[in-house]
Amino acid sequence: MNISDWLTSRTQATPQKTALIIGEQQWTYAELNRMVNSVCARLVAADVTAGDFVGVLMPNCLEYVCIIHALARLGTVLVPLNTRLTVAELAWQVAHVGCEFILCVEETKEKLSMVNSQFSIVNETWLAGDHSLTINNSELTIDNLQSVVFTSGTSGKPKGVPLTFQNHFSSAMASAYRLGVEPNDVWLSCLPLYHVGGLAVIWRSCLYGTAVNLHPRFILEEANQALDSLPITLISLVPTMLYRLLETRNSWPETLRLALIGGAAATQDLVTKAQTANVPIATTYGLTEASSQVATMLPEDVAQKPGSVGKPLLFTSVDIVDENGRSLPLNEYGEIVVSGPSVMAGYFNEQRTTNNDLSFIPHPSSFHTGDIGYLDDDSDLWIVQRRSDLIVSGGENVYPVEVEAVLKMHPAVVNACVVGVPDAEWGQVVVAMVQSSPDSSLTEADLLKFSRDHLAGYKQPRLVLFVTELPQTASGKIARSEAEKMMANAWKNA
Repeated sequence: MNISDWLTSRTQATPQKTALIIGEQQWTYAELNRMVNSVCARLVAADVTAGDFVGVLMPNCLEYVCIIHALARLGTVLVPLNTRLTVAELAWQVAHVGCEFILCVEETKEKLSMVNSQFSIVNETWLAGDHSLTINNSELTIDNLQSVVFTSGTSGKPKGVPLTFQNHFSSAMASAYRLGVEPNDVWLSCLPLYHVGGLAVIWRSCLYGTAVNLHPRFILEEANQALDSLPITLISLVPTMLYRLLETRNSWPETLRLALIGGAAATQDLVTKAQTANVPIATTYGLTEASSQVATMLPEDVAQKPGSVGKPLLFTSVDIVDENGRSLPLNEYGEIVVSGPSVMAGYFNEQRTTNNDLSFIPHPSSFHTGDIGYLDDDSDLWIVQRRSDLIVSGGENVYPVEVEAVLKMHPAVVNACVVGVPDAEWGQVVVAMVQSSPDSSLTEADLLKFSRDHLAGYKQPRLVLFVTELPQTASGKIARSEAEKMMANAWKNA
């Protein structure tokens, strides 16, 4: 079935509704649509055509949102590139996908100048050109490839995840059924647009006809200002962001109906603090490979089960399997397998993906996530650990999340990251990076003495490195690969 692009349809339905808010500026769907047409004219003039793969190396901004919609309108494929990558990493991703063209801004052009690829610098003039361009892309269907989004790479080499419009549509509808949609919803998003969570907010709001309050990144003062000055109803956060907001706010807006917490498990202490502050938190579990959300627990249930991410969204199924792929009973640890229409067809280039055509790739019945979890007696999902982070020390399995939870129980510990580093005798040893309170005099001996009451000997960290702040990815998660490198060096020199 052929379709028009979603922004065109949304503009026809509600042209005067607010589409986007950035800082003090706001744009309606009609205004956004005109700017997108202008970007389309620029891209057509640059010989960008349907089926091309177009990279974007930009921070969150108005131009980026317009590019997302313009590429969809032209039938081209968005390849969002992480602005924090090195030149070598960018070059690999660009070559892996085969980007014919890359868009950037002044602040990112230097990196691209060292990547062997054609690129253009986007600025505000791209938004003020020909508004009369008419595009009749009769080949556009809901099964067209919309983007290739790279996994974060925090637990291995990034992989390209091809997502179709059908994937995004299914994800948006399933999320709406779980979270609800209000006509005047305003979704505060500080997740980068090269992250599937940030991209999902753009598509969902367009489909719902609601507004996005877009931030370049999470800046505490700016997030607080938006919460104080705008009728924010939804906000996407990782636990670290929520923690920082709770430390600086005495009250929360009455308009806020959901704070979605993802990227890492919310601790019981954080949940308690949020509930004391009357923050309606909804814990979530999502994957790039499943177009973002997989499961979500609503605020009224979070209080009863802090740590669970609830039930899968509508049309999404979750199974827990053993190493042979056999389904496990309730309350048993195993690998999480996700099925449903929001799940990708397969990683890019594992089976040849060209000319915007996925028809020859059979959609898998399920996706083996590599994550470890279990379903409880109510079939609510609990995430235990990413399998790639599992530590095997002397033949014993250690789940870092368990050790981290114990370390964070100490009143002087703000945050902790536990990893395994190579060791000739044990294979791996458990080491910890710990952020303590600024006024704390906590020592390694004090912390290990505390943890011995809660952890078996083989789970004890062999080394504790104190830092002022844990390394983080752009989306606010702990950068485990960076922490592992730092800890491996510390262990080697210990």
